[in-house]
Amino acid sequence: MALFPAFADAANAEDVQANEGSNRDLNWLTNQSFCNEDALRLHQNVLEITHCASPLQSNTATSFELPAENETNKSFQVSPKKRKKKKKQQDHKKKKKKRRKAWTTSGSESEDGRDDRNNEKRGTELNLEEKTTNVPYSSTWLDDIQGLTTEGFRTDKKPDPANWQYKSLYRGNIARYRRRSNFCLGLQPKEQHIIWESSAVEKPSSYKRPERYFTKGGQKLLNEAGIHVSGKNQDSSSGSASWIPILQLDPAEAPSTSWVNPLGVYDLQTTLWLQGKGPSAEHGSLNKQDPQENPQNVDSLLMAKVEEYNCKVRENPRDVKAWMDLVSFQDELMRHPSCYAISEGEREKRKKSSKLILEKKLAILERAIENNPNEVDLKLARLKLCLEFWEPSAVVKEWQKLIFLHPNNPALWQKYLLFCQSQFSTFTVSKTHGCYGKCLSTLSAVNDGSMVSHPALPGTEEAMLAIFLQQCHFLRQAGHSEKAVSLFQAVLDFTFFKPDNVKDLPTRGQREFFEPFWDSGEPRVGEKGAKGWKAWMHQQEKGGWVLINPPDEDEEDVEDEEEIKDRSLPKWQNWLHIERSREARHWLPWRPEKNKKPPLEDCEDPERQVLFDDLGPSLIRLSSPELQFQLFSSFLQFLGVPCSCRLSPSSFYITMDENNSFGNGCNNQGILTSLDMPHFGVSNIGHMDSMVQGEKHVTHSKEGEQFIQNLFHMMLPLFSGKDRSNLCIFWLQYEIAKVAQYLKMGKKKKLKLQGKKSKKLAKNLLKAPDNRNNVSLWQLYAYLEWLLGNIEDARKVFDTSLGMAGISGIQNPQFCHLSLLYAKLEAELLVNLEGAVESRATYILTKLAERGHYVPYHGQVSSVNVLKARKMYEHLLQDCLTENLTSDQEHVNGSSHLIGLVGCYTLFQYLTLGIDSAMSVFCQVSQKLKDKDPGERLSGQHFTTPLEALSLMHVSLLKFHIKISVYPLSPLREVLLEVLKRYPSNQSFWSSYIQIQSKSHNVSKARRFFDAVTRTTQSLEPWLFAIQLEQMRKKLIEMVQREPTGDMYATIPEIGLTNRIKALFEHAIQTENGAHCPLLWRLYICFMVSLGDKAKSKGIFYRALQNCPWAKVLYMDAMEYFPDELQEILDLMAEKELRVRVPIEELELLLED
Repeated sequence: MALFPAFADAANAEDVQANEGSNRDLNWLTNQSFCNEDALRLHQNVLEITHCASPLQSNTATSFELPAENETNKSFQVSPKKRKKKKKQQDHKKKKKKRRKAWTTSGSESEDGRDDRNNEKRGTELNLEEKTTNVPYSSTWLDDIQGLTTEGFRTDKKPDPANWQYKSLYRGNIARYRRRSNFCLGLQPKEQHIIWESSAVEKPSSYKRPERYFTKGGQKLLNEAGIHVSGKNQDSSSGSASWIPILQLDPAEAPSTSWVNPLGVYDLQTTLWLQGKGPSAEHGSLNKQDPQENPQNVDSLLMAKVEEYNCKVRENPRDVKAWMDLVSFQDELMRHPSCYAISEGEREKRKKSSKLILEKKLAILERAIENNPNEVDLKLARLKLCLEFWEPSAVVKEWQKLIFLHPNNPALWQKYLLFCQSQFSTFTVSKTHGCYGKCLSTLSAVNDGSMVSHPALPGTEEAMLAIFLQQCHFLRQAGHSEKAVSLFQAVLDFTFFKPDNVKDLPTRGQREFFEPFWDSGEPRVGEKGAKGWKAWMHQQEKGGWVLINPPDEDEEDVEDEEEIKDRSLPKWQNWLHIERSREARHWLPWRPEKNKKPPLEDCEDPERQVLFDDLGPSLIRLSSPELQFQLFSSFLQFLGVPCSCRLSPSSFYITMDENNSFGNGCNNQGILTSLDMPHFGVSNIGHMDSMVQGEKHVTHSKEGEQFIQNLFHMMLPLFSGKDRSNLCIFWLQYEIAKVAQYLKMGKKKKLKLQGKKSKKLAKNLLKAPDNRNNVSLWQLYAYLEWLLGNIEDARKVFDTSLGMAGISGIQNPQFCHLSLLYAKLEAELLVNLEGAVESRATYILTKLAERGHYVPYHGQVSSVNVLKARKMYEHLLQDCLTENLTSDQEHVNGSSHLIGLVGCYTLFQYLTLGIDSAMSVFCQVSQKLKDKDPGERLSGQHFTTPLEALSLMHVSLLKFHIKISVYPLSPLREVLLEVLKRYPSNQSFWSSYIQIQSKSHNVSKARRFFDAVTRTTQSLEPWLFAIQLEQMRKKLIEMVQREPTGDMYATIPEIGLTNRIKALFEHAIQTENGAHCPLLWRLYICFMVSLGDKAKSKGIFYRALQNCPWAKVLYMDAMEYFPDELQEILDLMAEKELRVRVPIEELELLLED
């Protein structure tokens, strides 16, 4: 075929042979594959198809057609329907977008399909052969054309005007590619450079910050279960530890090699990818069976657990533990995405819905209560959840219903009282005080048997005493000190001075007889001239009192101190000063003089008067002598006298409000001889000191000290034996504690006066017939002389006391403790251990073990006597251990003897052989006592176990040795870590631990230890001392950074301490005991104020009021931190009925005068 068919005949008319040379040059203008016959046949077929189309459109009868034409017509009938359907779908999906152009496999472009008529005209393409006349309308596949020899072409009769208008093709029709780099191979980068022209603006690369652990993705990753990795051969080799064996792979399990994996290092999936294949069916099935990849396995495990819990509660609906476990399991269900939890997509968009969990728990608990209507634990758990949904008034009604159903449950009453005391919206002092009275009166009726419907539960009397003490501390913390002291006075009169003719009456009847005595104006317990309820009752039966010696008015010393010392100070400072001054002086109730009978208006503050209606319902009857002694000891502790009693754990932390548990208390400079008189963080009556300024008061006012002395004089004759001896010890310890405080503060004048008073008291106590042979009192008297600096006099007292022991001194626990204290005092005088063998301490301990009459020190002890004493100590220790392990744990005498004997033996070994020998004795005894020791103190346990006392000695001896010699801290740290795991509530151990950890730069171990202890105990002491340790470290860093030396300390500065301390506070107040601890909230507010952020500090203050609205110290701290809010805070205190001794109007009058 010629390139120009119109001139083909002209070319053929010429002589071919003549123009043979010229035709050879024009061969490129001809197409040898084109035949004229094919063109004519193609034109004829087109004409016939056009004629056949009209009958088909007019729906006429069928006409005769050729088979080829019939097939062609069928294709015309089908193709428009398909096109219309396809067009409808495309218009439905993309209405406003242009229709995409279909590209054939040969790369040719299809025609524009906007006009249906053009599509019908060019809908068929015929092959060059007759057999292939049925060709699709849109495109032709090259494989379907059988007669094609070289190349195939298609005629496009419709031009594209865009090619004329624009200088280039449409960018959508040009194949795109991505340039991976901006340089060209072969160029020298230093000399040659190509500038690429690009119209598109390069997008800036977005920097994505790494996700932290608290983000949604991080939480999702943390919640995923880890993959367990374990070796197939777990047997450890018996060879050398330095030789590490190489695991030999099984040849059958070795990966096969191939041309794509010649070394066999690729896995199966990578090998298939290199071969251009997809994952095999076997590999896909293995992946589906992987429990780590298949989330259905997680759901199946959770479903199995749910089914197990449901089976338990269905088969045994009386199992309360199963119901509580099912409630706790709801948190685990919502932790991971599962069929029971929120979908995984929702978890990424928003937080978990805690309300959904609470609703599920509430539904489970309601179902459990239906099956167990008498179980209190289930109802308490339900009430705890209802706090999140209900109004406080509705919760109060539910509590009242629960109390009405179980009036004989003391534990339930304690939780109810804490609820009433800690609800800010419904709290007032009078309402809560009434709840305490109702509780005690109800429990008294149950204990007496008056309430027939409910029997008394075991331990009701002990619980009544604990609730009574909690009520007294509540009144003290609310500022109503007079009511608290009057409550103690009334119960002491009600218990110890009860007339014989009313003892058989129920408690309610006894209260009716007690009311006339209280309203009579007679002196009460602790007041001058008090004789008790019993004596007043007998005298009333005889005809009343006869006043023989009226009190002398001149003896009364009225303290008229100037309350405003500096009028130039701000109003809030004067208010705080006057309020604290009156709180310290006016904690005793106001009593009118009996003879003068003045009107009630003479009392400047009417709230200082306490009527019987304020305390009548709270009077309880204690029949046990142990509980009676505990009542009086608790009153002494309430007044500031150091005693061995301690509040129950349920009410201890809500009474902690004083920041004195982090120091050494009354301990003076002696490490070995510090008296065990901890303050526990509970302030004394009348002391509301500031967190910033610290403690100011050492003793009470003159009136308060006289009240304590009258109390001892009146109550001592009522006790006998061991109880009376303990009371004498408490009294003398109180005087010694004041001496130690003045000695620590350096007040020599007051120290001298207090020393005379204390020595006079000690001599008067020892003159009593019952106390002449009381070794404990002689021990305290000698220690008092030693503290006052009279060492020789103290030695004489010690020698005289040891001379009373005779030949059985070491068998007596009191003489063991006396010798131990004497030896410790002498050991503290040593500068080092070089002359320890020849010291007085070694002589004292050696003479104690000789079982002979004690002779005062006259020289060095021989080596033979030292060896004999060591053998004696070993035998006595074995016998004492055997006796103690076989006897009861609470056997006081045996435990006391063991403690004294081990203390003497270890100090003897330390002085003669060294610290290692002493430590071995401690380890030997501790190992034998660990199995029998219960560990952490139980509820209501007020005594120190032998292992705990020995651990205190162990720590003291190590600290003393570190002080006088060079010794590492690691042994002391190991001992403290061990005992703190066992006794996490011991403040002495925690104090020693933070002292040694504050000197270390590596604080990570201490933080991990605190974290581990707080997870295993409910005690609040680990949180408090962890906060104290971080604050000490922060102060140290700030002090170093403030030094103007210019040096760089690379090891000390540390960031994040402020946030760490905040996190510790937040975690501590979320615990059950920390939420209602006033001391913890006071520390938190003080720390936030020290950072200078008053807005957040004020927010913390109001959060504290939501949990501890009864604590007056919180309001007083707020006045000191936020002086501008003075009037608002006073109004809030008046609304909650807290005690305000200085109204703002009185303060303004005092300032004007």
